[in-house]
Amino acid sequence: MIKAVIIDDEPKAIQGLVWELSNFKEELEVIATFTEPEKAIPYLKSIEVDCLFLDIEMPTMDGFQFLEKLEHRDFAVVITTAYNEYAITALKKEAVDYLLKPIDTDDLRETISKIKKHTTKGFNSDKFEDILLKFNNKLHHKKITINTDGKLVFLEPNDIFYVASDGNYSTLYLSDNKKIVVTKKLKEIDELLPTDDFFRIHNSYIINLHKIKEFLKTDGYVVLENNAKIPVSRQRKTEFLEKL
Repeated sequence: MIKAVIIDDEPKAIQGLVWELSNFKEELEVIATFTEPEKAIPYLKSIEVDCLFLDIEMPTMDGFQFLEKLEHRDFAVVITTAYNEYAITALKKEAVDYLLKPIDTDDLRETISKIKKHTTKGFNSDKFEDILLKFNNKLHHKKITINTDGKLVFLEPNDIFYVASDGNYSTLYLSDNKKIVVTKKLKEIDELLPTDDFFRIHNSYIINLHKIKEFLKTDGYVVLENNAKIPVSRQRKTEFLEKL
């Protein structure tokens, strides 16, 4: 049984989370709740717990300041917040996961699964990347996440003009005249891009439909706003015209 503690300055938020967690009462038990983080510090130092659900925005001491006071902790930390901009900082604090308010039951189920697998040495760069990708996928305005040169790059869809294939590599051409080369096939990149905004116009090219300046019917090319000239595959021409 997972022993959990909740810290949140809003009593209604605690009540809501306790209610959600009651759906998992065979796996997790809430043994204490606190609206004042200062009072939770001696409690957590004196008793063994498996998990802490921690709010970030609190008036007297925010969640990050709270964690600084518990440097030698061996329990899992799950950040709860209504503000998704805190997620990356939360992960740097080695949180097992984060939950955006209002908390979704399916997300909570995944989080509990992670808590079960948690060990004090279990947080690594792969887990960080998985959670970061999850964080990005939760955004209402979704960015494109590209893994290149040992780092994650988050791109606004509108910043991408087109993507060109070079076998097992793909090159993304951006609005600031920069380009990013990734070790992914064009098919893999195509799966990352929103279908309403992008179209694979040729076996070797994906274009941003919002960046089209001209379509040269006779020549079978589109000209983008950056003056790139991209061929239109005959097999894809009809579908392309339906997209426009």
